[in-house]
Amino acid sequence: MASAEEILHPFVTELLSALEIEDTPVDIGAVLGLAGVAAHGVVRPAAPLTTFVVGYAAGLAAATGQAAPEVAMRAASRVAEEVIRRHPAPGASAE
Repeated sequence: MASAEEILHPFVTELLSALEIEDTPVDIGAVLGLAGVAAHGVVRPAAPLTTFVVGYAAGLAAATGQAAPEVAMRAASRVAEEVIRRHPAPGASAE
């Protein structure tokens, strides 16, 4: 059976090509890590919403020249993680 990486890398490559953004770097591990933090830190549906909003915010920052794409993605991810910490999952103990 193929590993997630063996499946995701070609999928992301094809998706980037289909969207005509082939040169866009995607750190699959970082995206999945953020999704995991959101899913376990808030509720599962927060994972796709968080990754979408972070990607959108990073794209806007990069497109307007506020930051390089990699810097914009790291900054948006840090902000998302801060917000996630303020919205603990139901039943989670408060820090």
